[in-house]
Amino acid sequence: MTSPLLEVRALTKSYDEGRIEALRGVDLSIAAGEYVAISGPSGSGKSTLLQLLGGLDTPTGGQVLFQNAALGTTLDLDSYRSRKVGFIFQAFYLLPTLRAVENVQVAMLAITHGANHRAERAQALLCEMGLEHRLNQYPNELSAGERQRVAIARALANNPAVLLADEPTGNLDSVNSARIMEMLIGIQKKRGMTLIVVTHENEIAHAAPRHIRIRDGRIEA
Repeated sequence: MTSPLLEVRALTKSYDEGRIEALRGVDLSIAAGEYVAISGPSGSGKSTLLQLLGGLDTPTGGQVLFQNAALGTTLDLDSYRSRKVGFIFQAFYLLPTLRAVENVQVAMLAITHGANHRAERAQALLCEMGLEHRLNQYPNELSAGERQRVAIARALANNPAVLLADEPTGNLDSVNSARIMEMLIGIQKKRGMTLIVVTHENEIAHAAPRHIRIRDGRIEA
């Protein structure tokens, strides 16, 4: 039997000295190449789970494993975040003083790449996103949909095994939302990547091959 790419065991996360329990004993396995949507009410713990899967935060209890290696103990978190995972957020988080092509290159600085390689790869990824005419624009010169496509290119910069998207359509209209989801699913299928999307949109959640619902810090279904 093939081991899962990502596995969560008895995962808990609390804040405010234990008074707020964001996750309460979550167990979960996700296979390589799988597309999973995670949904739930506001405050249910879905974004907390995504942050822990991406190594952006550490659990209060339990473990997150990537290819059977525990994050933060067996597997170095900095290396994991820079090499194995690509992040896409609702707020884009592009650096306002850098052009689109430079924003994508930032993700490659933590890994040994020459400047020419970084520039060429960033340009190729932006062209793949349909932004060949927007390479040298600053974020404030781009539409919301274009900014999210730059963020997707940045997430792909180091060819990660996993794409983690936290409400990737939250700041977009319906037309751009559909386009971004079509793009993410196409990338997942083309590259064989694992795609995990946190969303409050039922249409996106129900369209995924696997849909996990979280409520009050526990997997409901």
